[in-house]
Amino acid sequence: MSRILLINIKKLLQIRSLDTSYVSGKEMDVLPFIESAYLLINNDIIEEFGEMKNSPKNLEKFRVIDCKDKMVLPSWCDSHSHIVFSGNRSNEFIDRIKGLSYNEIANNGGGILNSVDILRNTSKEDLLKQSTIRVKEVINQGTGAIEIKSGYGLNMESEKKMLEVISEIKKQNNITVKATFLGAHAFPREFTDNKSEYIDLIVNKMMPQYNEARLIDFVDVFCEKGYFDINQSERVLSKAKELGIRAKIHVNQFNSFGGIKLALKYEALSVDHLEVLTNEDLTNLKNGSTIPVALPTCSYFLGINYAPARKIIDSGLPLAIASDYNPGSSPSGNMNFVVSTACIKMKLTSEEAINAATINGAYAMGISDKVGSITKGKIANLIITKDINSINEIPYSFGSGKISEVILAGKIIN
Repeated sequence: MSRILLINIKKLLQIRSLDTSYVSGKEMDVLPFIESAYLLINNDIIEEFGEMKNSPKNLEKFRVIDCKDKMVLPSWCDSHSHIVFSGNRSNEFIDRIKGLSYNEIANNGGGILNSVDILRNTSKEDLLKQSTIRVKEVINQGTGAIEIKSGYGLNMESEKKMLEVISEIKKQNNITVKATFLGAHAFPREFTDNKSEYIDLIVNKMMPQYNEARLIDFVDVFCEKGYFDINQSERVLSKAKELGIRAKIHVNQFNSFGGIKLALKYEALSVDHLEVLTNEDLTNLKNGSTIPVALPTCSYFLGINYAPARKIIDSGLPLAIASDYNPGSSPSGNMNFVVSTACIKMKLTSEEAINAATINGAYAMGISDKVGSITKGKIANLIITKDINSINEIPYSFGSGKISEVILAGKIIN
């Protein structure tokens, strides 16, 4: 049956009009809802919703789900992930426990280049198999849209392999996927002494070929000391602009040295990390349409500063939160824990965190016209909670899932 009717919903959360692309400042503390509600799904689309008293009466026409004592909200929109990778870096986890920093581990041959070595020796079929297991896991945890980056190949063949795997994930799962080319993630060992040549490879071969093959939606660069400096990053962003590809940038994770200004110059869709954010950076962000994206579970795992989310929101800016799911610094894609961490460690309210992980996360992927809110005509990506008394139980119960069922593109997943 293609029509699903949710009835007796305790609270239907995140009700928005189609012209709401994101929320910012004080608006982030508002989560519009309808009490005692229904919602009708037609194939993969939200057809209508409203108060239960106005629900369709001929129930035999629908597959009915009784949501008594349960709440319904849009599925999580994870706008920053590296979920396509091979193996893991659990050995580095122990190194970190023993006191080594992220940069010390990288300088000792670990970090991103460790993942590169493993991925280059992994077949496309095996990489897809490993990554699909992780994708299905995050789907069951309520993620309905996800951005996936390349960046563990760092040569023509392996970056293409990653992007083709991302394309297969799009085809094989109901989850909404955006693909980001992150060839500028680190300098591969073979280019340690000739970094400009690697930039040439990125801008002259990788980006044009992958773009022509329609494998990428965005281009990213790790703009950070020890990785890609301002001039190197600008070469990548300039080429992306020339090709008509929007940028999403890793910036201000460890240092503030001009990356925000560069992102704004090239009208990046998002600036991600922001653990180190100056007042000047904050002022500059107010002058553009680039959305800040915080990655709270990366800070949790590495034991580094959290992005100043409270300061960002209180300044009137929007904020999205994402998982940064990757094998080295955030080996989990559980957006429920991301929401909890944002509340516990970054002092967001439940409403702010849910907004940051739904409508604002969708905006940070350029898809807030399709997902991220309860809106007629949007894709039916939904979370049905277990019996809960308040939305505060979602972040409060950080170690126990409050999800009863997940619906993606109108299909019941679990």
